[in-house]
Amino acid sequence: MVIEAEDLQFVRRGGGFSLTLPSFSMAAGEAMAVLGSSGSGKSTLLDLIGGVLRPTAGRLSLFGQDATGLSSTALDRLRGDRMGVIFQEHNVLPFATVRQNVALGVRFSAARRARLTGPVDAEIERLLTLMGLEPAAVLHRHASDLSVGQRQRVAAARALLGAPDLIIADEPTSALDEGNQARFMALLNAARQETGAALLFVTHDPRLVEGFDQVLRLDEPAQSHGEDD
Repeated sequence: MVIEAEDLQFVRRGGGFSLTLPSFSMAAGEAMAVLGSSGSGKSTLLDLIGGVLRPTAGRLSLFGQDATGLSSTALDRLRGDRMGVIFQEHNVLPFATVRQNVALGVRFSAARRARLTGPVDAEIERLLTLMGLEPAAVLHRHASDLSVGQRQRVAAARALLGAPDLIIADEPTSALDEGNQARFMALLNAARQETGAALLFVTHDPRLVEGFDQVLRLDEPAQSHGEDD
């Protein structure tokens, strides 16, 4: 299993926010949508899975390892080697080229570099093509010169580089219009299925969860109180 969570709870130190999650599991290659409104605990769940936060109670297993027993260094390594993240605001470096931005996906992980099936530049071009971008047209352009939709697809290529086992997408379509949302989702699903990655997709928009293997609804029933995205 990629993720197994059982009776997972998080209480912010000093109070003010708590989250209780239903038990769930996610298999290799599976696509799961996490649906919830603002304040439902979506960001907290991602921080728990990414090792940024530690659960207050319950069991969390990542890739068959008990994440609650791992050191911070081991969690950082696990995240870098086996997870790719697409952020809500895409987090590309504006004055770096597209090639430089995508290459960051393997810069800090020897394990992901080792999984490349050929030269890094060839893999970058392949992933850009999968994400609907023409490498010759964008590879040496600065990210600041791209549209929002193009930057988000560059961020997706970066997350996919080096074949991580899990792609975490945190509201990646929130800045896109409806037409570009549908295009991005189709491209992302095709690309991650080609690489074999599982997908954990977080959204507040119920229109985007069709076709997922599982939907984890954080608002039904209310699972959290306090403030959280």
